[in-house]
Amino acid sequence: MQNTDIVPIDVYLVQKLIATQFPEWADLKLKPVEFSGWDNRTFHLGEHMTVRLPSDKAYAQQVENEQYWLPKLAPELPLPIPTPLAMGKPGEGYLYNWSVYSWIDGNTASIERITDLCQFATALAEFLVALHSCDATGGPLAGPHNFYRGGELAVYDDETRQAITMLGNKIDADTVTEVWNTALASTWDKAPVWVHGDVAIGNLLVNKGKLCAVIDFGQLCIGDPACDLAIAWNFFKGESRDAFRWAINLDNATWERAWGWTLWKALIVYARLPGTNPLEVEKSKRIIDEVLDDHKRER
Repeated sequence: MQNTDIVPIDVYLVQKLIATQFPEWADLKLKPVEFSGWDNRTFHLGEHMTVRLPSDKAYAQQVENEQYWLPKLAPELPLPIPTPLAMGKPGEGYLYNWSVYSWIDGNTASIERITDLCQFATALAEFLVALHSCDATGGPLAGPHNFYRGGELAVYDDETRQAITMLGNKIDADTVTEVWNTALASTWDKAPVWVHGDVAIGNLLVNKGKLCAVIDFGQLCIGDPACDLAIAWNFFKGESRDAFRWAINLDNATWERAWGWTLWKALIVYARLPGTNPLEVEKSKRIIDEVLDDHKRER
């Protein structure tokens, strides 16, 4: 989604914001990145920086969250994460705070760019284990600012059941409902841990075929790590999914809630509920089928 009440987020706007607020960088070359994402618009500034601007009010609070917490978490993690260099203010018709980060070399992950998918899955799991192990004292709790990632799955109960009803015989509605009810039946009963909140392929970078960085911590919070596992079905399969699960070593109930998080998103996309990406519809059906296959194997 993008707020139509603000000016278009393009090179022209960002150049004006940089010139006004950070004139020392005004002469650096500015261009959009290859994969800008849904929540933010991202630009490459010079050789060593990126500029990220929230695309809507719903994402604006994430800026200060990242600015404050990422420098504290970075020393504890086995892979690079974005380093905030400056926080911009509203201006030139743009309404929200925005960020300048150090540039991290790497390409957006894809099957074609990964040398060994099992190794990649293990490296990602090890990163998440480290993140989940960081001191969570004072961390922000899940809420509207991060779409409740890391919070209670029940927030999306009505939306999920609406999607199941709308899809009808396009899915195995009985089994989907069974998996969803199982996911709702448990909660994270340990101390809250750091949660990335959006472990998606677009937020993982590779270099020389290997995972080299994790980016976009806009949905960072402390809570239940189950939502961080959805990539097991959104991207991994077979041996790589097994490698990810073995390396992250979380209990079965957390994996069941991960099924729930994965189904929620796939169902609302497949049902084409408002705010979802129509380009992901076919992929979402495959994800639903893979979750149900895993569920059937483990019964």
